[in-house]
Amino acid sequence: MFGQRCRRAGRPGQKERHRFVQNDTMSQSDAIGRKTRELCETILEDAGFKSAQQRIQAFLDDEKARTQYESVVQQGQELRRKQQYGEPLTEEEIDRFERAREALLANEVARGFLDAQAELEEMRQAIQQQVSLTLELGRMPTEEDINGCGCGSGCGCH
Repeated sequence: MFGQRCRRAGRPGQKERHRFVQNDTMSQSDAIGRKTRELCETILEDAGFKSAQQRIQAFLDDEKARTQYESVVQQGQELRRKQQYGEPLTEEEIDRFERAREALLANEVARGFLDAQAELEEMRQAIQQQVSLTLELGRMPTEEDINGCGCGSGCGCH
């Protein structure tokens, strides 16, 4: 009977059905958007996140720490460039880099920045892993899924 009414109604019935499916999809998207915003709010309220943000801001406000960091990054890039082109690294270059790196790590503000970056990256990866596994598995990931090899299903190592 429903099929007959749709046929008799023609396109209007089909449009109504399409609109229903579209609205259902939109409400699902809205729900995902709301939950995503809730997750973001939760992250912003997290004490660990706030602490990391404070350490990053302290680093950004400290010109000496920023300059020291930039110098170590540039030295590291130069050493990698030389290695890529097969150029030998001198003991002096290596020692200079290691001393600069050790001094950077001894700088409390710079060390706090590096630790904060690592913590935020770890948080990002954990969130990404949970969402990716949910999409891949079509269900909530278990502790075993999360702590497994991380290669996804079908690898034969589970």
